[in-house]
Amino acid sequence: MNAANPEYMSHDCLLRPGNTNCGGCGMSTGLTMLGRALSGERYSLVIPACCGIVAAGAFPTTSYNVPVIASTFASSPAVASGVAAVNQLNPGKDHRPNHVICWAGDGGTYDIGMATLSAAAERNEDLIYICYDNEIYGNTGGQRSSATPAMARTTTTPGGKGETKKEIIQILAAHQIPYAATLSIAHPEDFRAKIQKALDIKGFRFFLIHAPCPTGWKTEPAESVELVRLAVRSGVFALYEVFNGVDYRINVEPDGTDPEVYYAKQKRFSGQEINLERVKTSLKRKNRRLRELASLSR
Repeated sequence: MNAANPEYMSHDCLLRPGNTNCGGCGMSTGLTMLGRALSGERYSLVIPACCGIVAAGAFPTTSYNVPVIASTFASSPAVASGVAAVNQLNPGKDHRPNHVICWAGDGGTYDIGMATLSAAAERNEDLIYICYDNEIYGNTGGQRSSATPAMARTTTTPGGKGETKKEIIQILAAHQIPYAATLSIAHPEDFRAKIQKALDIKGFRFFLIHAPCPTGWKTEPAESVELVRLAVRSGVFALYEVFNGVDYRINVEPDGTDPEVYYAKQKRFSGQEINLERVKTSLKRKNRRLRELASLSR
């Protein structure tokens, strides 16, 4: 569909039908939920090299319903900072905010884009950064990133990754930014509430979405939302917020679901010698620490 043709577009349609994204893509679901949460808002996207920019399609057509700037892998926060500065100089006739949103994968966030991400956060740039975390370099064949969990097989770790996953929320919170939070595509009400909360906050805001990649995770496309739900229920992926780097708030408590169910549904872990008792102990320690931080914020 031509970008200038509004035919078949609704006001909350961010990702148009007919895009080339894979079935069950967590990023696609995240974009759909983001569009609904931002319904009626003025905003533009800055997207670095990742599945998200491939989703746009080839010029002069686009699968996105808002202005999009394609940046290099490492520079989306820097480009977005410039766009935000220009917006402040040109507020428009109705003076409504024109939100600038970075939409990036874990490769462009945890790894290649870390320098410009940290710099924008340190400057407290007035923009929203959203990382859809599929835990691999999904656009280039499924290589490991520092977001890849331990023991997961990728094209560059065929025997399973040896290192643990980087704690990106903790890193951003250490910058004392106004707001950082995790999002789940299995919890739409929480997703919408956090996005809308961020719209009323000035400064740098960071979101992390757990976004299954059926191709890289070797999972069934129809089970993507259920996978994320299992991750939250078992404590593998915590849903929480951090205000100003110090005030923690847990949004959903784990219900004791065995994490083995989550791992068993992903063939990227099959055949691996995962010490589930060690995993459970680590998760308990991690979530206990999160509760301690939340209790200190009361």
